[in-house]
Amino acid sequence: MPVKPVAAPSLPKPKFFYSPCVQAGPFLQVSGMVALDPATQALSGNGPGEQTARILENLRVAMPEWGVTRADLMIARIFTTAMDRFAEINAAWEAFFAGGETPPARTSVGVAALPLGALVEIEFCFYREAS
Repeated sequence: MPVKPVAAPSLPKPKFFYSPCVQAGPFLQVSGMVALDPATQALSGNGPGEQTARILENLRVAMPEWGVTRADLMIARIFTTAMDRFAEINAAWEAFFAGGETPPARTSVGVAALPLGALVEIEFCFYREAS
């Protein structure tokens, strides 16, 4: 099954050479997102909770462009340099799913550093049945 890039014009432009989102069959894999502000293209948020909220807002805006919903979100992988402040990440996560949606499976990993000095990076995988 071929892998093809999927555009999301509302997202900040990649700072490096990679595909922000690719599709293979019913799977949509989103590269790790850091808290880039789409208007300024700069890292935003002073803490891990604010950065997580920005990432999830960017995701919310991009999902319709990809033709997916929160219900299609299968797994999220969170990487952070701030494990000691993970409660802030969880608070932003819980606010994003406050509408009663079932949250996806999730992995959380503490790391030494992230691109652009970010405190949080999250990658996502969606599964969408063919219509």
